[in-house]
Amino acid sequence: MQGFSADKPLLLMGCGHMGHALAMGWLRAGLAPEHLYVIDPGAEPSCLPAVAEGHFVKNTGALPRGLKARVILIAVKPQVMGGILPLAAPFAHDGTLIISVAAGVSLQVLEDGIGVDASYVRAMPNTPAAIGAGITGLTARVGISDEDKALARELLHAVGETVWIADEVDMNAVTAVSGSGPAYVFHLVECMAHAGAELGLDVSTSMQLARQTIIGAARLMDEESEVSVAELRRRVTSPGGTTEAALKVLRHPDKGLVDLMVRAVTAAKARGEELDG
Repeated sequence: MQGFSADKPLLLMGCGHMGHALAMGWLRAGLAPEHLYVIDPGAEPSCLPAVAEGHFVKNTGALPRGLKARVILIAVKPQVMGGILPLAAPFAHDGTLIISVAAGVSLQVLEDGIGVDASYVRAMPNTPAAIGAGITGLTARVGISDEDKALARELLHAVGETVWIADEVDMNAVTAVSGSGPAYVFHLVECMAHAGAELGLDVSTSMQLARQTIIGAARLMDEESEVSVAELRRRVTSPGGTTEAALKVLRHPDKGLVDLMVRAVTAAKARGEELDG
């Protein structure tokens, strides 16, 4: 991973689940340990043993005096961003790329909080990033340089796929579909297992069947990525068979799964807009 040096390091603020996953991905991708600084008052350096000695600190006061970062990536909970942004400001300059992975924190909030004429990117990864299988929506102001755009993509690509969103207003839809999406899949497993138990299977067997069915279907979809999901569905569905009988219920025009999912994702998007304020 190029573009960083001792005097233009990558500064990670927050080393929870997402921050840790990102740091591990960067180090695996070749980021030199001495070019990374990590700040987290609640985590121990032992969680990232590959980071250079003295580069995992509890607070910004422990960073080298005069340090100016090439990138500051902020991976903290949205409710603490107001206190974190002023702490990040002294380490930013007009050549810094600032990336936030906090849900619901707008580009304007980032700019106002740091107050430096830098490049700002808002990112929305999802929880499968923890195993390198996530997807992240990225957005930035019009005019961001190609270099900074490519660098932001490279940094988030360390935990999965990336997609650029042209208009920040669509980030709440990204959150509603992919950010919250893993919870929908987990609930689908719960529902399938419950249905199996209702039909007489014991609870543990029904859960095992439901879990592995989702895992296997996801792997198949990934392995055969050139095949549309509609075609994969058709391959499972024999005319007049059991799958078709179930799909007639799921695809009911008024009260099927499509209508339910649209309403669910719309509710998530609306809540995201409320949190944006």
